[in-house]
Amino acid sequence: MRQLCMPQGLSTEELSKLETLICSARSVHRGEALYRSGDRFDNLYAVRSGSMKTVMAHRDGREQVTGLRLAGEALGLDGISEDRHACSAVALEDSTVCIVPYTALKSLCREIGSMQERLHKLLGEQIVREAAQMMVLGSLSADERVAAFLLDVSERNAQRGYSSAEFNLRMTREDMGSYLGMTLETVSRTLSRFQKRGLIDTQGKHIRIVDLDGLRQV
Repeated sequence: MRQLCMPQGLSTEELSKLETLICSARSVHRGEALYRSGDRFDNLYAVRSGSMKTVMAHRDGREQVTGLRLAGEALGLDGISEDRHACSAVALEDSTVCIVPYTALKSLCREIGSMQERLHKLLGEQIVREAAQMMVLGSLSADERVAAFLLDVSERNAQRGYSSAEFNLRMTREDMGSYLGMTLETVSRTLSRFQKRGLIDTQGKHIRIVDLDGLRQV
């Protein structure tokens, strides 16, 4: 959480102000929505434990999984532009989030320049992530999409001090398919093919990357 919420170089007084701002937390049970599309935007959130998915609804009611948020990552940035959340955030497992009131955060950003820089970086990271996802959906084959997704989760885990080779992927195969623009059957067949090739080992939701270089070359 410190990497996400607490930029380097803050004084003791500044850290105290920031810790006071983000001291509240909330539990979100598996399947429960932290917020829904159209809800009023008041807070940013940081995933403290567990994982969340973001979902957008089409006009005809169909839903599209638009993102996966792991422990240490931010949620809620989609609400800044219109003061309403553009998507829903749903817990993939029992999770906890830190609540960061946006109005108070903006005031703190005016006091502490490094906090404002950190907020800008979070916004920039979101833009880059969404641009990369557009490339995945528009340019890559089914095998390349699944490989890119597994490598992305691996790298994000490593950045936060977790294992890059083994992790529990709480997304269902159906959610993965929605996120990657593939059918459930194609996702399942692709993962099975990767396992037969010795690239990964899957046991339910547990994923172990056996051949990292091979996965990168898919």
